[in-house]
Amino acid sequence: MAVRNLCLRCRRPDTTCYCAQLPPPLETRTRVVFLQHPRERRVAIGTARMARLALRNAELHEGVDFTGHARLEQLAARPESVAVLFPGEDAITVEEARENPPETIIVVDGTWPQAKKVVSRNPLLASLPRISFVPRRPSNYRIRAEPADHCVSTIEAVVEMLGILEGDPARFDTMLKAFEYMVDTQLERQSQRTSPNRRRIYFGPWRPPFELRTLAERFENLVLFYGEANAHPTGTNIPSELVHAVACRPATGERFEAVIAPEQPLARSTPLHVELSEEVLRAGEPRAQALARFEAFLRPGDELAVWTTFALDLLWEGGVTRRPACNVRLSTARALKGKAGGVEQAMELLRGPDVPEWAPGRAGRRIRALESVVRELVARGNATAPPEKLPRTGSDG
Repeated sequence: MAVRNLCLRCRRPDTTCYCAQLPPPLETRTRVVFLQHPRERRVAIGTARMARLALRNAELHEGVDFTGHARLEQLAARPESVAVLFPGEDAITVEEARENPPETIIVVDGTWPQAKKVVSRNPLLASLPRISFVPRRPSNYRIRAEPADHCVSTIEAVVEMLGILEGDPARFDTMLKAFEYMVDTQLERQSQRTSPNRRRIYFGPWRPPFELRTLAERFENLVLFYGEANAHPTGTNIPSELVHAVACRPATGERFEAVIAPEQPLARSTPLHVELSEEVLRAGEPRAQALARFEAFLRPGDELAVWTTFALDLLWEGGVTRRPACNVRLSTARALKGKAGGVEQAMELLRGPDVPEWAPGRAGRRIRALESVVRELVARGNATAPPEKLPRTGSDG
């Protein structure tokens, strides 16, 4: 049985990928936080992920019981600045909310029974102010039945809500292009189908290893990071310092690079190892400025992915706020059932997809290799067949 290639961004088959229909991520004053019921994540025609990809100031968390969830507790600690988009007797309209707009809107994603369950299971949500709205038009969600005429899909609800709150409905209507494309494509496929509906075929009891499933589930919030140091020989008592930092968010394609001027004496071997000239290194930007840019690049809920913990140590010692991180090398060793070696060697062993090299020096090669490795591991984590049954995505076929 052929296994369809999936787009790692929208998680749709390549033949129905809607990423090209999405607008560049829209800037908003309002942060949108999606709480997605786990069953909704498996629905191919769900729209919360689509809405998340269309908004820069947004995040998505999966679960039913968010008791003890650090991010939700952080938001609920300021009830005057957050509201839940959910109907109720005490809900105010979006138009009324414009007088004192919330900084954050929490959107519960799932079927109506699922959404009600999430709200009822979480006292924090029940205690927050609620916002509701009346849609301008009936839902265009023609491939999924809504319980009532006033019910709309998650992305349609977000478009309506942001259009009113921020006073620019036309700008947010651009988010619906991908939604309409998905609906039209699905209906067209259904009309052309002559065979019975597909049934999922499971290859025995096989499931991706836990590490790969976890990496795949976190893909949207992963930021890959690689750092080069100005490192002196052991015994000199001169601390190592970050001089070249590169990062990327593979789910969106966003990238970060900073060449940082050394504050310690420049080790003789540093230009050779990092493959940047002494002139380029000394002309780098101030450390505080570079790390502040990196902090601004990161979003709440992001998790760093590195090949070695040395890169993380350089960040923390530079003053970057600590956050969750994962070691890709360990996941790679599990996937290879042996030693992973260096990240460039791992890319070759895994036969990962070919990705462009966008930064100079050794860091440029290694962040490219790290992205290739992560994309391959995520593909295996999302797979429904063992790796040997998957089509290869590397340039060698």
